[in-house]
Amino acid sequence: MRKLKLSLRCGGLLLLAGAGRVSAADWPQWQGPQRDGVWRETGIVEKFPAGGPPVRWRAPIAAGYSSPAVADGRVFILDRPDSQTRGNPGGALKRTAESGRERVLCLDERDGHVLWVHEYECAYEISYPSGPRASPTVAGNRVYTIGAEGNLHCLDVATGRVVWAREFKKDYGVVTQTWGFASPPLVDGDRVICMVGGEGHTVVAFHRETGAEIWRALNVREPAYGSPTIIEAGGRRQLIVWESEAINGLDPETGAVFWTEPFKTKMAHAIGTPRLHGDALFISSFFDGSMLLRLDANEPKETVAWAIKGRSEVKPEGLHSLMSTPFIEDGYIYGVCGFGQLRCLKLADGERQWETLAPTSADGKPARWMTAFLVKHEDRFFIYNETGDLIIAKLSPSGYEEISRAHLLDPTNTAGGRAVHWSHPAFANRSVYVRNDREILCADLRAPVVTTP
Repeated sequence: MRKLKLSLRCGGLLLLAGAGRVSAADWPQWQGPQRDGVWRETGIVEKFPAGGPPVRWRAPIAAGYSSPAVADGRVFILDRPDSQTRGNPGGALKRTAESGRERVLCLDERDGHVLWVHEYECAYEISYPSGPRASPTVAGNRVYTIGAEGNLHCLDVATGRVVWAREFKKDYGVVTQTWGFASPPLVDGDRVICMVGGEGHTVVAFHRETGAEIWRALNVREPAYGSPTIIEAGGRRQLIVWESEAINGLDPETGAVFWTEPFKTKMAHAIGTPRLHGDALFISSFFDGSMLLRLDANEPKETVAWAIKGRSEVKPEGLHSLMSTPFIEDGYIYGVCGFGQLRCLKLADGERQWETLAPTSADGKPARWMTAFLVKHEDRFFIYNETGDLIIAKLSPSGYEEISRAHLLDPTNTAGGRAVHWSHPAFANRSVYVRNDREILCADLRAPVVTTP
């Protein structure tokens, strides 16, 4: 009887493990499957065990800021094996000329071993020249990547074979932005939509199988650094493009502009992804504060609900986000300001409710460009900060409640005179995937299996 009970128990565990594999969700692009920063898997740990979550595997990689993409048992990441520079000793605005290569790596999701590598020459002349910025985008049997100097590749997922490629500087005569090309490709139907830059082709849609141009739109020299996204509002699917001078709603099939709302950003600091909540569309910029739009229910158009800009980025009134995308829930906005303060604002009017440095600052002091990345899971958030800590916390209008914290990776880059870790995590297969300039790590976030005698 004891052997039978043991067999049944082990069989139950195997069934649970099998179900986990079947129901596991991928993270195939920037901000996850729906590009909204929500992790929808179940069976996730409520609190980290002593010593932190178990590490499933580690794999050596080179420098870069790009976050991983996870799909169909593979992990995709970009890096720069020849990188000689961490941060930018010459200052945030100084470009560094550096020869070298970029790589796209495909790893086995089970153990992190390399399945294939695509490598190409890519000389840099950008600020912070450590490596590529944009996360890969996986769609079907293709992965789409953009390097820091505007090299767009469509690669075969299984082999890494180049299906097609474009060079934004060569094909469109654009100049690389100060901090490089950073906007992840967006796949929509048979289109791969990319922020390119330049008058008449700020945003361009390419055919996903051939690379042929389908349409081009907008007339802004600098495309900025944020990611375009698709929403539904006013009875239409809309492509939301936030560039250096305005936020726009476009027809994703043709590139026709539905509406444009001016929001000029200093130094093209349009970085975080525009956040939709009901009929509200929110953006926030380091130098220029925040703006909330109300989208019409019947047709694709917008009105400004409010716009708040502090006296400066040092003394913001509401929220001046840098590279972190804010989150909206139950009538409140949660976001990390440009000096590290996690803040809560009222959605209705932008009034600040509270702020804390607890998830971002080790010494309780603010610092320029300090950041953390927010990912929603059920009734709590996973917050990954620039020191390599993963935090489970609840955010509400009444305040910040930290549940658990674990250190995953050491920061290997520099900014503002401190060590930083500026790569967004990915969540898939009940695991978290994070990288620095030396390695990529996969840690197990499954809830412990509880069995009964």
